[in-house]
Amino acid sequence: MADVEREDKAALLRRAEEVAVLAARAAGAVARERFGTQTQVRSKGDDGDLVTEVDFLAEQELLPRLAAAFPGHQIRSEESGWSGVGGDWLWLVDPLDGTNNYAIGLPVFGVSLTLLYQNEPVLGVIYDSMLDRVYVARKDGGARCNGEPLSAHGGAGLPGRLTLGWIQGHHVQKLGNAMRLKTHLDATSKRVLRLWAPSLLWCMLARGDLDGIVLYNSEGDDLYAGVLMAREAGAVVTDFAGRPFVGMNPEPYIIACRPQLHDELMALVRAGLAQEN
Repeated sequence: MADVEREDKAALLRRAEEVAVLAARAAGAVARERFGTQTQVRSKGDDGDLVTEVDFLAEQELLPRLAAAFPGHQIRSEESGWSGVGGDWLWLVDPLDGTNNYAIGLPVFGVSLTLLYQNEPVLGVIYDSMLDRVYVARKDGGARCNGEPLSAHGGAGLPGRLTLGWIQGHHVQKLGNAMRLKTHLDATSKRVLRLWAPSLLWCMLARGDLDGIVLYNSEGDDLYAGVLMAREAGAVVTDFAGRPFVGMNPEPYIIACRPQLHDELMALVRAGLAQEN
């Protein structure tokens, strides 16, 4: 019986990957075709986040496809919220990751889809809409970009010369601890990149173009596909205490990097958090 269940789950994941890739491409095409044209933009919440009409148009390409293919799954989408049937399977949908970039004409944005089984990511699909790159990660199945394997084991990662990515939640704003940590990372690293499209930053780590990522309390529908992408490409992903980051967390604090750099990056984070007010 257990073997049959594993086979059924594997078949479902293969079908889920096919559906998610087609859906992500369709949503990304909507954003790409409208990029640079006049787009309705409004504020979302009180923390400076934005939403555009393209967020909703892209979402309309995604949700019906997922609901039709998997009527027994639940969906949480960044704009529309919750839908579907609660159970073991959950889709997380960010139809336009990088909305703030999109709104100011910066061509750095994508689509992020995650399928979770019992709150653990098992499939991640990220589409770089402008570069036409499809990133796919499957739990225990590796990570790929346009079919080619990804590896986070890239550059030299020289001490004091790390190239890092920084992700923070919109609600974090200028919070003292966060700003002290980022300032410390800026001072002790080669470069700290803030892309404003988190899923694409995770893909950079998975490609080996970044040495690591520090994430400060930024949970969202774009997070878990990126975490799975990095882990399946060989990166280690922990919380600030060094414990493996697993499952879902409404207030995540994450260190992700090549395994050989983890102690160094952990020390940098601890030193930054210990800075005096």
